[in-house]
Amino acid sequence: MNITYLHLTELDHPVVTVVHVAVLFEVNVILKLTHLPPFPEYTLDLGSFPRGCGPMRPVSMEGLVIAMTRVTKYTQGARFLCVNDECPCSTGTLLPPSPHHRFLSALRFHHIRVHAPGATESATVRNDFSCMMCSSQLKEDVKFRVLGDKQLVELIHVKALDVLNGHQQSSLRYQSVTLFLRDELCNLMRIGRLYRVLGIPAHVHQWPNITWSVEANSIRLWEPEHPHKVSVRFQELLKATASSPWRFSAIVAHCFGLDVSPPGLYNTLKLGLLLSLVQTRADAKETCHNLDLLIITTNTLVLDRLLTYSLGLAIRGVRHQASGEMFASLSRDEHGAGTANIHAGSALLATGGICMVGDLGCYKKDKLDSIQSVLESRTVSVFIPGKKYGEDADQQLSFPLHCSFWALTDPSQRSGRTDLTVLGTAEMGPIPLKLADNFGLIIRSRDMMGEQALLAQTVHTLQQSVQPGKPLYPSCWEFSSQNYQELVAHARSLQVELSPGAEKMIHGYYMASRRVRTQSQGVKISVASIKLLISLAEAHCKLSLRTQVLEEDAVIAVLLCENSVTLKHGASALIIPPDAVFPCDLEDVDGLPRRDMALDMLHQNILRFIYAYAPGANNYITEE
Repeated sequence: MNITYLHLTELDHPVVTVVHVAVLFEVNVILKLTHLPPFPEYTLDLGSFPRGCGPMRPVSMEGLVIAMTRVTKYTQGARFLCVNDECPCSTGTLLPPSPHHRFLSALRFHHIRVHAPGATESATVRNDFSCMMCSSQLKEDVKFRVLGDKQLVELIHVKALDVLNGHQQSSLRYQSVTLFLRDELCNLMRIGRLYRVLGIPAHVHQWPNITWSVEANSIRLWEPEHPHKVSVRFQELLKATASSPWRFSAIVAHCFGLDVSPPGLYNTLKLGLLLSLVQTRADAKETCHNLDLLIITTNTLVLDRLLTYSLGLAIRGVRHQASGEMFASLSRDEHGAGTANIHAGSALLATGGICMVGDLGCYKKDKLDSIQSVLESRTVSVFIPGKKYGEDADQQLSFPLHCSFWALTDPSQRSGRTDLTVLGTAEMGPIPLKLADNFGLIIRSRDMMGEQALLAQTVHTLQQSVQPGKPLYPSCWEFSSQNYQELVAHARSLQVELSPGAEKMIHGYYMASRRVRTQSQGVKISVASIKLLISLAEAHCKLSLRTQVLEEDAVIAVLLCENSVTLKHGASALIIPPDAVFPCDLEDVDGLPRRDMALDMLHQNILRFIYAYAPGANNYITEE
């Protein structure tokens, strides 16, 4: 095969290669880049770059996907013929390969136009092209039009998430960049994910405007580096509490959030927040690990501050505003595609992290129904009407949801339940029981402990206002927010596995609880309870900086889960106190030993419960 000539464009120009082989056909080759030189000229910061008229060379950028369109068609290439019948370029018939016809064949194939990065559809297909040989008008040979797939994606700097967590006010505003994905790159990106993109900036001319966009060349998932080093203070605490598998996590929860509330209040809630922080993540295989929390409280102001403080420790945290869109919204694409542009809501932006919903009493019934549907399916569905967006048929798209939800409900508001006759059930406030069932863990904060707790919270708030930053509790272990952030980041990265004892306890409790509650209360315990138990046990193991889930971790998981189910459906044969995880005050000198003794007793009660009600439990539990 003879190669007549080979033309390669320079690196600073659109990477499109046209190869003429034997003057009878053309091959369009797109060069895919894997790496770029490690120089500033080849790096684009989406937060501070100037969109000027510099050289359009390939660049590397990182960002968060906040919107994308459906996949549409574009013209990869088209062939044109001359309207002058006497012109050699007027026919599409291939000439035989002879020296006399080489020049005419080469001219004919110069009338093939292919897409170049940054070009619009009119640059490839138009009706005002002229023949290179006779200057007559060209018409398209539609039989040879080649179509490809196209998708538009909006990418924004990852620091834009700092504006959404509600932890600190910022005057910074970030603007997104439009990526053009073509052909095999379509559907490689997901809303809410972080990516590193190699692309070619281009000025797209859409008369009378010129827009700045990037033609993507290669795409890879990207995860920014987070500190995984545990502070010296936590390492010292870990050594000091090595004699008990429960003490380290107890002190970590007891001293958590001292900027918001004094130690001793909301210990169970603080532990639940830490467990949710270390357990929530989304890996590269799109496997979701989440732990949703629903808090029952009448003191929504203080607990809202505690949740906001905890959200600042998350790898990614988004505080949802009741007036905003929680899941997804639609708009018309502004780049000429004419299709629907799907914008991420708070939940999709929180992928791999926490979406703080806040007080559910602020939402109307239709929004509560939508939250319930999403929690059940863990997917966000978007309905796209075809007539509105230029399609013949309507379309339903679904996006997987990879985040945890934190929500509050005030039982003093309008009730969503009428059957509160079962012992132990709690008033859920304005939300229905079915919605509460879809939250993994329900925690009732012990904020109604009388005037002493209210006085302690008031004194704490006043001291924080008068002497900000001063240590208020010298007797307590003092840990900064940075220490907790590093602890959470390190605990999230741990890979843990279940021990046989923990696995047997979780399985036995699930079987016993399912049997007891089905027979006595008519309540069906779903398989999701096993996932919740495993998630809680793994999270407590990570928070304790271990890599093997012990039976003691399963005890904490069972106690939290049993308290949660009791709040919804009432007490069962497994009788435990309302604050089973923190049954005594840790401020006393003997507080931690007395807690260990109480948890040991509850451990034995759980084993007796399993032995009595779980079928076949006597095969793996020795009666003592």
